[in-house]
Amino acid sequence: MLVLVAPGQGAQTPGFLTPWLDLPGAADRVAAWSDAIGLDLAHYGTQGDADAIRDTAVAQPLLVAAGLLSASALGATPSAVAGHSVGEITAAAFAGVLDDSAALQLVRKRGLAMADAAAITQTGMSALLGGEPDVVLPHLEKLGLTPANVNGAGQIVAAGTMEQLAALAEDKPEGVRRVMPLKVAGAFHTEHMAPAVQALAAAAAELTPADPTVTYVSNKDGKAVATGAEVISRLVGQVANPVRWDLCMETFKELGVTALVEVCPGGTLTGIAKRALPGVKTLALKTPDDLDAARELIAEHAA
Repeated sequence: MLVLVAPGQGAQTPGFLTPWLDLPGAADRVAAWSDAIGLDLAHYGTQGDADAIRDTAVAQPLLVAAGLLSASALGATPSAVAGHSVGEITAAAFAGVLDDSAALQLVRKRGLAMADAAAITQTGMSALLGGEPDVVLPHLEKLGLTPANVNGAGQIVAAGTMEQLAALAEDKPEGVRRVMPLKVAGAFHTEHMAPAVQALAAAAAELTPADPTVTYVSNKDGKAVATGAEVISRLVGQVANPVRWDLCMETFKELGVTALVEVCPGGTLTGIAKRALPGVKTLALKTPDDLDAARELIAEHAA
């Protein structure tokens, strides 16, 4: 059984879209998406430096566009889909809840709203590698930080002000091997993003979502969501609430997932899955050179 997953912000690297634009029709699709949302995706995906693509208003549409482009090239029909943070919008398109155009329009508005919210206070996020949740979570609370992403496999992402994150770097919880700042421009999935929720709700009200055609697993609680309206409602609220990727992976286990493919720019979620889902075959789409191996894996594990 195959699950197709989409990464979240921080997975982007300079030039990562370049090889995908050489695929037949890809450059034209990206140009049309760029015109529709008023953002030059090809420019940022091929020429944007690390600072340029770290901008929330740029990174989020760029990630969704890359996910849609790579999934289209793959041509697979998974049994289940999920996305991490902004990757949930990519997954909603995979599941047929939104068409590509609606997904990109929504993520463009999400990115702008979250960038505005992030500009109010200087905030960020850091990944904690190692440590037990019953030790790490109280320590974060003591420092005033939020566990914004509970990813499983010994990884929790803390979010808060830069001062709070600096205090964390100096005072790591027991058992944590490393505190690693992430390539994001704000404390996403925390109370700092509350101003973005209203703007996203207004954008979501203009949508006409369809019900998922495959199992859609939500970041809110790892549950499968049956209606398009509920998918969109969760996408809105999730902006200011923690991502529970650990619970999504528990649902993958319950569903009997045997293979996980992560769309471009893959690597983050497959890395977590290798530790948290023993026995599940994983593959990350980084460049088109990975497509053949992904298709072979899908042929073995698709329902």
